[in-house]
Amino acid sequence: MRLLISWVRDFVDVTAPAADVAEKLALRGFEVAEIEPLPGGDAVIDFEVTANRPDCLSVIGFAREIGTLYDLPVLLPSESPGARLPLAPVTVGQSDRLKVTLEDAELCPRYVAAVADVTATTSPTWMRERLQVAGIRPISPIVDVTNYVLVELGHPMHAFDLAQLGGTELRIRRARGGESLTTLDGVARRLDPDMLVIADADRAQAVAGVMGGADSEVSAGTRTIAFESAYFKPASVRKTSKKLGLKTEASTRFERGADINAPLLAIRRAAALMEQIGGGRLSGAAIDCYPSPRGPKPLGLRRERLALLLGMSVPDHEVERILRSLGLAVTPVPAGWDVLAPTFRVDLLREVDLIEEVGRHYGFDRLEPSFPPMAMAAPAPDARLERDRIVRRTLTAAGLSEAVTFGITDAAAVAAFATPAASAAFVPVANPLSAKFDMLRPTLLPGLVDAVAHNRRHGRRDVALFEVGARFTVDGERHAVALAWTGSAASEHWSAPPREVDLFDVKGVVELLGRALGVDVHLERDTQAFLVDGQAAVVLAGDRRLGHIGQLAPDVAEHRGAPRMDKVFVAELDLDAVAALARPRDVIVRALPRYPTVVRDLSVVVSASLPAEIIRGTIHAAADSAGANAAPLASVAFFDRYQGKGVAEGSVSLSVRLTFQAPDRTLTDAEVQRTFEQILAALVREHAAVQR
Repeated sequence: MRLLISWVRDFVDVTAPAADVAEKLALRGFEVAEIEPLPGGDAVIDFEVTANRPDCLSVIGFAREIGTLYDLPVLLPSESPGARLPLAPVTVGQSDRLKVTLEDAELCPRYVAAVADVTATTSPTWMRERLQVAGIRPISPIVDVTNYVLVELGHPMHAFDLAQLGGTELRIRRARGGESLTTLDGVARRLDPDMLVIADADRAQAVAGVMGGADSEVSAGTRTIAFESAYFKPASVRKTSKKLGLKTEASTRFERGADINAPLLAIRRAAALMEQIGGGRLSGAAIDCYPSPRGPKPLGLRRERLALLLGMSVPDHEVERILRSLGLAVTPVPAGWDVLAPTFRVDLLREVDLIEEVGRHYGFDRLEPSFPPMAMAAPAPDARLERDRIVRRTLTAAGLSEAVTFGITDAAAVAAFATPAASAAFVPVANPLSAKFDMLRPTLLPGLVDAVAHNRRHGRRDVALFEVGARFTVDGERHAVALAWTGSAASEHWSAPPREVDLFDVKGVVELLGRALGVDVHLERDTQAFLVDGQAAVVLAGDRRLGHIGQLAPDVAEHRGAPRMDKVFVAELDLDAVAALARPRDVIVRALPRYPTVVRDLSVVVSASLPAEIIRGTIHAAADSAGANAAPLASVAFFDRYQGKGVAEGSVSLSVRLTFQAPDRTLTDAEVQRTFEQILAALVREHAAVQR
C-alpha cells in the first residue's frame, strides 16, 4: 500500500515528517518497504500490509492508525456544508431507470447500485496525480472516481455503461454452465457455475469482485452509468480470482474482507467527487439490496486479562483512547469494557484481538522483563523424553549419527519392508502432496536406508545412522528407534586395517541399548523378506518380540539407491514395548580387578543348527554351578567356526575362549580345571558336544 502523506492529511492533521510516521507505524506492526520524498515537502510511504488488515488497504485505514499514534482526531466523510470530505445526499429506494435482482445472497450479502448522468469532462490534475502515486493509471473521470474511492475508503466500486446493459437490469447470480465473458483486459474467460457474476437480462457483464466486462465498459461516449458498490463473500472472490488467474485491486480487498456497511458510503462519496470535478450527478434513488443487515461485533475486554497477557497495567483512559481512536465504541463496565468492533475491522473477533490493539499502540517497548505468574504446577516431564535422551546418548556414544527423515513416505518404499498381511494396517494420506508422500510411515527403515544411500552416492564410504521417531498403523502411533550401518565397523584411527561392519556389531549396539534402557535382550534366528537369510534375527526380551536386526537384502538396498555390493545392516526396535518391560537398574560400582586372569580355549563339535547363544548360556550356567572351590568365569568369546574336512556333515566346530578371574585371589590351576571340566561335561550332556 503506497501512502501519500498529503492524502492522509485530508483525514487527520498530522504535521510529523514522513520518516517519523513510518518509524512509529513500523513499531506497531507495519513493515515499511520504502520512503520516497516528493517535491513540495510531500512524501510516499510504501507499506507491506498483512492479510488480516484489509482496512489498511486504504487511506482512511492508515489515518486511523496515525490519529491514534499522535492522539489526533480523525475526520470522517460528511454531508455537512463545506465538509473537507463531502458526501452526496442519497435517497434509498427503487429506481425507474434500473432494476436490480439479488439472486444469490449467500455470495453477495449486500449490493448497492445507483444511476448517474455523466457530463463530458476530464479528471483534475490532483486526482490523477494521487492515483498515479498510489500505483493506479488514470483512465477517465468516472473510472478515476471509482478508483479514488477504492484507495481512499478501501471499498472497490464499478461503473457500467447503462446503455449497454440488456433490459437496463443487473442480476447478481452464479455463472451458467459454459458461459463466458470478455473482461476489461480484453481476455475471453470461461466461467464456472460456482463463480458469481453481475449480469444484465441477457448475459454476464462482470466477474463479481474481480473485474468488469468489456461489453459494458464506460467510454468517452457514455452518458449514463450504473454505479455498483457491493460486498462479496471473501472465499468466493478468492476462489474465482485463483481459478481465472486474475488478481486485481478489487479482488485483493474483497478476498481479504471488505466492510459490508461501506457500499452506500462509497456511492455517496463517489457521487460527491463526481459533482466536485463536474463529471455528473446521481439520478434518482439508490437501490440497496441488504437482506440481512450486520452490525458491529460485541466484544468484552477484561482489565485483569489485559494486564495478564501484556505483562503490564495500562491506564483505563489510555485503553479507552486507543480503542475509540481506532473507530471502536467503548463502554466502561466494572470488570473492564464492553466494546463494539465495527464491520471494517474484520480481524477483531476475540478479546485477545482487542488486547493486541491496546498493546500495539500503548507500546510493547514499555514492557518490563518479568516472569508470568504460575497458576498451577508445571506438568511432570514426559518419560519418553528422558528415554529418547538415553537412546540418543547411547547410540551416539556407539559411533552412530542421528538422522531425521520424513514421517510421510511413499507406499512403494514401504512395500519392500513389509509383508502383504502387514500392509493392511498401513495408513494412507487422504490428500497427498505427491506420490512420494502418500502414506504415514509404518517403519523408520525406508527413510533411514534412503539417507544411507544418499550419503553413499555422495562419496561417504562409512555411514552409520540412527533415528528416533514415530511410526503409524491403523492401531495408532508407536515410537521406535532404527539404525542403518554400512562400511567400516570403526574409524581407521581405532582399527588398522579397517574392519567391515557385520551382524555382530549391530547385535552389540542393540544389546548395549537394551542395557541402557533396563531390558535384557537376546536374539533368535529369524527370517524377513527384506533381510538376507542367515543374517537376520528377532530381538526378544523373554518371549516378547521387540524388533529385528539383520543385513538388508542386496536387491532392496539397490532399489533404494545404495550400491549393490554394499552390505547394509539394519535394526529396528519398538521403544514403547521396551519401555513397558524396562525396570530400574541399580548402579553397581566395582574396583578394577587386582588379580590376573587365566585363559583356556575350548573347541567342540556340535550340531550346525545349534545357535551360539544357546551354547553361551550353557557355559555360563555350568560355571555358576561349579561350586565354591571353582574358578569364576569372567567372559566367554567365540573366535572360530569351522565346517569341512574332519567335521561330520551337519556339524560344526566352534572354538571358544574362556576367561577366568577371581576378585579376591589368584586362581590355581586346580580351580580353573575344575570349572573347565564342569563346562565341558555340561556341553556333552546337553548338546552331545565332542571335544576336538
